[in-house]
Amino acid sequence: MRIREVDQCGMAQQLPEDAVGRRVSCDGERGTVRFVGTVPPTTGLWLGVEWDNPERGKHDGSHEGVCYFTCRHPTGGSFVRPKKANFGMDFLTAVKQRYELGLDQAIGEEVRISTKTVNMVGFESIMEKQRMENLAEVALINCEVSGPGPENEIKKNIPNVVSLDLSGNLLSSWEVVAAITEQLEKLQVLYLSHNRLSIASSPSNLSPAFSNLRVLTLNSCVITWSQVLCCATMWPHIEELFLNDNDITELQRPIDVLQGLKVLDLSNNSLVQESVLQISNLSRLEILNLSSTGLSTIHLSDALPGTKTAMFPALKILLLDDNKISEWGVINELDKLSALVQLSCKRNPLMDLDKNHETTRQLLIARISQMEILNRSQVLQEERRGAELDYCKKFGRAWLQAGGHSDPEKNHPSAEFIAQHPRYLTLIQKYGAPEEDELKEQKPFALKDQLLTVTFECPEEKDRKPIQKKLPGSMVVQKVRGLLYRLLKLPGTELRLSYTSSKMEGKEIEIDNDLKPLQFYSIEDGDRILVRWS
Repeated sequence: MRIREVDQCGMAQQLPEDAVGRRVSCDGERGTVRFVGTVPPTTGLWLGVEWDNPERGKHDGSHEGVCYFTCRHPTGGSFVRPKKANFGMDFLTAVKQRYELGLDQAIGEEVRISTKTVNMVGFESIMEKQRMENLAEVALINCEVSGPGPENEIKKNIPNVVSLDLSGNLLSSWEVVAAITEQLEKLQVLYLSHNRLSIASSPSNLSPAFSNLRVLTLNSCVITWSQVLCCATMWPHIEELFLNDNDITELQRPIDVLQGLKVLDLSNNSLVQESVLQISNLSRLEILNLSSTGLSTIHLSDALPGTKTAMFPALKILLLDDNKISEWGVINELDKLSALVQLSCKRNPLMDLDKNHETTRQLLIARISQMEILNRSQVLQEERRGAELDYCKKFGRAWLQAGGHSDPEKNHPSAEFIAQHPRYLTLIQKYGAPEEDELKEQKPFALKDQLLTVTFECPEEKDRKPIQKKLPGSMVVQKVRGLLYRLLKLPGTELRLSYTSSKMEGKEIEIDNDLKPLQFYSIEDGDRILVRWS
């Protein structure tokens, strides 16, 4: 049903009866109609619009002291004439414009290929597969879709749609969305980013319209977490939910909703960090994106240092990029996550605490026991071994000073040390305790006096040429291994090292302790280090 509006020029204009609450576009900007009526002293009808972009507006919905509507932003509103507002088109019309017309024109056309004219009749069977009734994926991004169209026509024309993208349209409410999706019984993936959807009074009543939905994207929809939980009753089988760049701040515990969720994206929301644990009961959650949320700390209080938490029991992948994490204690807490194998924490202050980013990477690897991928780079077995050995040596003196001892019966470091280094005791059980002489501070030395010229040879790889390097005698074997991985470009296999000396002809001495320096093995200038791997 429509009402007529006569403007001051006498031109008839038509306006939807349900205009208030509808979404409109005008000169490339989108907004929501908040008011329809006259605005004295002018004549004729006006639309009071709250714009998505507050810079498009002029005021807060008031004119000459009279409040006609309210806005979220003090300059988010303005009045426009109905003839300037586009209320959009129905879904089926948009689909036909996007898909059917182009296909009909293509079938039977003549196409010139090189110097010959070829009739497109031969392509008709290919085109037929792409006809509307066979469409499995439909993308109507920024197509001004505002409603479903004639009753049941969607179901008749495109019954096989599995994935639907309605991002950036003029959809005004979840009821409107449901009127479209209830006709798509096979729908599993739905994109609704950049829409402003009002919440249904009884969301659960709309659940049949989303009965097979598994993946839902609601990026930049100005939605709060409370609204998400309210709407979640509509999505009984949802597994992946993307909520980037919304108005989500404080999280509340999901009760009887979202329990099947495997992927959750909360990036670019200013979260109250203490509330993050409210979603730790999502027992199937495997991937959590908390990038750009302002997080600086995480505390899994149910578990002691060095033990595993019951929170986030299935969480495998955690994204923490672009946050404010600056303490190693946060990383220690992440080791409590029993299933965590992949972490990304780029562009956090913690990553710049050491000038050498490779050192920071090693510390991260050593502190999280099960991590297989760090900052989107695979952690190889040999890299983990080297990182953990370095960690043992780096904090060995602190361990001794805190009451640590190589004798297990006397090894009782303080609770403070255990809190700061919860994996340390496990690591020395794995590799053995560092000896006191290994932990002595190295005195400054003159490079010209201390550098050894050694030659690396691969006796089982005859095609590889020997490599000569000058190395300090104080360089530990683990560092030598790291150097060899870079020089020889080897996969993540375990190296076996030995050396020969001109002073001991025919004798090959094994290099088997990664924490020892080269000088421990009496390696001298001119010796050969033999490198083997399986």
